[in-house]
This record gives sequence, structure tokens and C-alpha cells, in this order.
Amino acid sequence: MSSNRRNFLKIAATSAAGLTFGGSTFGMSAKSYSRIIGANERINLAFMGCGRRVGAYYNAVRNSDYNTNLLYICDVMKSQREKVARDLKNSATQEALLINDFREILANKDVDVVFNATPDHWHAPGSWMAMEAGKHVYLEKPFSHNPHENELLLKAQQKYGKLIQIGTQQRSSFETREAIDKIHKGRIGEVYEARAFYTNNRGRVVVPAPAPVPDGLDWDLWQGPAPREAYRHNTWDYNWHWYGWKWGTAETGNNATHELDVARWALGVNYPNTVEVAAEKRHFVDDGWEMYDTMEARYRFDGNKQIIWDGKSRNGYQTYGSGRGTIIHGTEGSIYIDRGGYKQFNRDGKVTHNSQSSGSEAGTALGGGGDMTDTHIQNLFDAIRGKTSQLNSPLEDGHYSQMLVHYANIAYRTGNTLEVDNSSGRIYDREAMQLWSREYEPGWEPNI
Repeated sequence: MSSNRRNFLKIAATSAAGLTFGGSTFGMSAKSYSRIIGANERINLAFMGCGRRVGAYYNAVRNSDYNTNLLYICDVMKSQREKVARDLKNSATQEALLINDFREILANKDVDVVFNATPDHWHAPGSWMAMEAGKHVYLEKPFSHNPHENELLLKAQQKYGKLIQIGTQQRSSFETREAIDKIHKGRIGEVYEARAFYTNNRGRVVVPAPAPVPDGLDWDLWQGPAPREAYRHNTWDYNWHWYGWKWGTAETGNNATHELDVARWALGVNYPNTVEVAAEKRHFVDDGWEMYDTMEARYRFDGNKQIIWDGKSRNGYQTYGSGRGTIIHGTEGSIYIDRGGYKQFNRDGKVTHNSQSSGSEAGTALGGGGDMTDTHIQNLFDAIRGKTSQLNSPLEDGHYSQMLVHYANIAYRTGNTLEVDNSSGRIYDREAMQLWSREYEPGWEPNI
């Protein structure tokens, strides 16, 4: 590991002066500042959702440098919370309680941070409920299920004054931040296009059929804020991503969130003017996958800038040489960025700089995790302890990137090119605006 990277991992986000590119300063009231945890005080954690992503949080418990206690391991599937307990059995933490209903976490004033790694339909409701109960949140992508939930989360954060770190962990990558800094300083001229991509070879998905609820699963609570339906085979375990719009946000919400965030950050744009999408289900047309598995989306912004999203969920051909990444083009060259680092090219296409990470952050593997996530979590803890006034991926900044996801999905579902008011983010198309929000199970409606 280089000395530059080692130093970065130690001090990332611990000094506002050191974070001079990327990031965003969050605003807090005097009342909120008065409740900041002391610089050396232990932070009490709760895991909400113990699926594939939860392993990325283990270092926050195992590494004594974080100075944390894990108070709760919460999941609606008994076997998942028990697995996490086994994994962390010998960690330097007090014995955590294994619970089914996260509302027990909300009732405990000792909990400081909730790690929300639930299915998409739970992300926003679980987080605004946590903030209302006085908890900070580490919130996985996509941080909302629909545009209205973006608005509700922003309103909740303003109302309750708590911190949310969005799980777009590439914002805590030393190499990515260095590349973005170069772009913003004009090292490749005036940037005009970013091409973001994701490639995977996901296979056939079972057609969901009526089935008994699996042993140990609280199906009612798994559905939570979503309207109720009878259980169908294999729904709860990951394939909910592809079984309709009640729970998931398709591959664009599942993975494009990361690369679209880097693309928007690099171009320095917020809301687009138009969104045009070509998307279809191209593979295993008779299986249970209910959404597109292939998408190209084009976002046009002021200043004649554009972002292109190229997503292929079930075709493993790597068009751009890797499974995921972002290519930024400028008038004097280009920069290729992925989780492994970046390469800078001149206008002739020759490599002029190559900065590769020695870190371990996963790319297209399910769950992921690594030193990039560790640094992202550390940044949140430093903000809670008052060591920095900047989150690397704050809600108010991530909002714009998440909206790109929602625009693409809405354009696909309506079949229309969207025209967007780039000052408010609202869509002019009345049909498209019908998908701005969603239906909630009675008793679970937002009340913010």
C-alpha cells in the first residue's frame, strides 16, 4: 500500500480542511450539535437487514479502532440474524440482541446509528423512522424507492437534524476523489460526456409460484410499507429485485446508482433536461424476471453535457473492459474510473497517468465490501463525533444522483421520453408523474 493511500485511510474525513474536493458540508442546528457524541465516546450500532450486504459492516464491529458496540442484529429472517451472530461471535463487542422487529431498536435511546441494508421498499421508511427516533443512519443504495421518498427523506433530515451517509461508497475512494479533482481543475479540458456502465451475467430466475412462507421468515414484516400479497416462492431472498415494482427498483436502482453518482459528480450537473431510455428484457424471456435486463439511458443537461448509462444485467460481455465503471470525456482527453482506480488519457488516446488502488472493494460480486466501505463508515463516525463537518456522501447531494435512477425507471415504465424542469426536478409528463410516489400498506403511510 502506498504511503499516500495509507495516510488517506487514516485521516479521511477527519479534517474538513483535508476534504477539498467532492463531499458536501452538512448543516446542523445548534440543538443537533449539542447532541454530537464526544470524540472518544463509544458509538452504539444496530444492523437492520442481514442479507448479502451486512458483511461489509463487520469491520465496524471487529476493529477496536472504531470504538463501537453492536447492540442489535435485526432481520425478519431468523437464519440470517443468527448467521451474523455466529460471524461476529468473537468480536470485541458486547453480546448483541437478535431481534425480528426493528421497532425495538427505535425504542432504545442508547442506539446511535442504524445500518439500513433492507430491501429497497424499506430503505426510506426505515430511515425516516430511525431519524425520528433520534438515530443517525448509514443507508444503502438506492436510498429511496421513488422520487417522493427523496423529498420525504430530505424533509425528515431537516426536521430531525440527524446524519445520513448514503452507501455510494466510491465517494470515499482516494483514487476516485483524486480523479474528480483533476476533472474539476480542467485536466482533460471542458467535460461534456460521462458514460457509466455495469455488466453482469445473471442467470435464469425462477417463475414465482404460490408457496408456504419459509420457516423463520416474518413475511408480513418483510413487506412492511408495501401493500400485502400472498407469499410466492423465493421472493424474499434477493429475487424480489426482479419481481415487479412493489419492492425493487430494477438493476438501475440496484447498481446504476453508484456509477451514475460518479458521472454526475464528474460533470458537475444536477437535474437533467431530458431523459430518453431504450430498455427491454432480452434474456430468458420465459423466466420470472419481470423487468428490463438491458438498458441504455441518455440524460441531457444544460451546457450541452450528457450522461449515458449502459446496463447489461445478463450478458457478460465487457464492452468497456471491466464489469463496471465510468468514462468521462473532455475536450482535451478522457478519464476512466472504476473501483480499482483510474486512468487518464490525452486526446490521442494515450495513457498519461495510471493510479490503481491496492484496496479490496468488490465490483460486481453480490454483497461487496472492502476498504472503501470501511473508509465511508469511518467518515460517518467522524461526523457523528464532531471530527469533521463533511460527509462524503450526504443525502442532499445523493438526492440528485438517485433522481437519475428514478427518471430512467419511470421513462421505461411509461415508454416516454421525459422532459424535466431542471430547477425543481419535476417531470412535465402527467402520466410519468403518476409514478412519482407509490401505494403504501394502510397504517404505513408516511407522516412527516
